[in-house]
Amino acid sequence: MLNTITHGTATDKPPLLIAHGLYGSARNWGVIAKRLSDERLVVAVDMRNHGHSDWTQTHSYPELAEDLAEVIAAHGGTMDVIGHSMGGKASMMLALNHASCVNRLLVADIAPVAYTHSQIQFIEAMRSIDLATLERRSQAEAQLAEAGVDPALQSFFTQSLDLPNRRWRLNLDTLADQMPNVMSFPQTDAVWDGTVLFLSGATSDYVRPEHRGEIRARFPQARFAKIPDAGHWLHAEKPREFEATARAFLNA
Repeated sequence: MLNTITHGTATDKPPLLIAHGLYGSARNWGVIAKRLSDERLVVAVDMRNHGHSDWTQTHSYPELAEDLAEVIAAHGGTMDVIGHSMGGKASMMLALNHASCVNRLLVADIAPVAYTHSQIQFIEAMRSIDLATLERRSQAEAQLAEAGVDPALQSFFTQSLDLPNRRWRLNLDTLADQMPNVMSFPQTDAVWDGTVLFLSGATSDYVRPEHRGEIRARFPQARFAKIPDAGHWLHAEKPREFEATARAFLNA
């Protein structure tokens, strides 16, 4: 089963599962998860090939959805779910393939469509780090800067750096090989008619007006909202606003 970090204890409210995006981890969501745990049990996962979860040779959304379903089964069989980016696609696949597992779904800044851009440049940047010589995380950030990585993403990536063991807690080989799967979304006729919020960063272009038809075809109850002055990493850029919106949606 996926590695999990649990916050809070069970209450009368449905427990909450949080699925991070590409190159992320359960730790990235620690502040928001802890704050939301004042009302409910919150379980953040390390997706496969990330953090402390198992490394595999494949990385497809049906597989990621099965991973999440296994965690939910271990926590009573039904949970509210928040998924960002890759985790959002996995969460949508979960709802489509395992409808009864999901109570309410918040999809953060992603649509159930194939994207033409790639994230392979970040794998190349991480591979360029001279891990053998690292003594401090700041040295890795400096090398990422030399590779052209934005400052905000430098600290984000190095959260997945296992400095004592001079290794990444990311299966870069599999993620590079499976990048076409990560950027795509499986063709399916499945429909999930549960309550779902597509929450985007106002300055992000990941969820476009032309995507709404495809979204509503799969998720007919879809609602849409935006966080002002936030981009694709909306939960990191505007954590309080993200938390407030998530809390209002989950408790509605």
